[in-house]
Amino acid sequence: MPSTNYRVELDIFCGPLDLLLYLVRRSEVDILDLPIARIAAQFIDFLQVLEQIDLDLVGDFVVMASTLVEIKSRLVLPQPEEEQPAETPVSEEDPRSELIQQLLEYKKFKEAATALETRAEQWQERYPRLSNERPQASKDPSADRIKEVELWDLVSALGRVLRRKDVEDEARIRYDDTPIQVYVERIGTQVRKEGEVRFFTLFDAETIRSKIVGMFLAVLELLRHHGFRAEQPENFGDIIIRPPLEDAETPAEPPKLELPSIEQLQEGLSRGETPPPSE
Repeated sequence: MPSTNYRVELDIFCGPLDLLLYLVRRSEVDILDLPIARIAAQFIDFLQVLEQIDLDLVGDFVVMASTLVEIKSRLVLPQPEEEQPAETPVSEEDPRSELIQQLLEYKKFKEAATALETRAEQWQERYPRLSNERPQASKDPSADRIKEVELWDLVSALGRVLRRKDVEDEARIRYDDTPIQVYVERIGTQVRKEGEVRFFTLFDAETIRSKIVGMFLAVLELLRHHGFRAEQPENFGDIIIRPPLEDAETPAEPPKLELPSIEQLQEGLSRGETPPPSE
């Protein structure tokens, strides 16, 4: 099973509030008018995909899914008018109010963190650190981010792959013991060779569910730690995986100047030939 060889840290997925904020933004709705029924259904769809990746990491997401279902149930229950004091604002009686407040707070802190990160990058370009000022400790891998395409876009794409009709049924799942590093090397080589590879084409010939998940984890590994890039030209469209920028920016090696050997020079001098001027 892929997850036994490669653990996906919960920090990578940023928690259930991050997924909720993504769903709100993708649905183009106002947080203050949170459509619980629609968001809850989408959240549960993502939860089912996360369970395929690693069952141990989804505890907080299960709790949030339960909260969404509870709020949805409370919204459809009739509320007697006598239980609502006239002086109490309706917003305080809304079952969504506490969750909406959490989302607003999370959104505020996330935007502040993004602004600080952007400013730090700008200052880094303007005032680059000297080599002896750079920290010696290695960067925490869980702090890496997939910037071009949100992680949730990749999880959504994985869900569409797993829902294909030709993917094996849950009742007869077979586990693939191939190490994740094998998929990393295989997919990385393919992307470097072709220049770009569409996400869905990686799984065209695969029907084993655990193998699909293993390949997905390899794509995450390439994006987070090997400099590969992901782009999504259209919303909900296919995701394009590209090789690292340094591959395209590395200049071609200049042609090597073939110099004559000492024996050839001596032979030429013996015949009275003048050696060519050095470049």
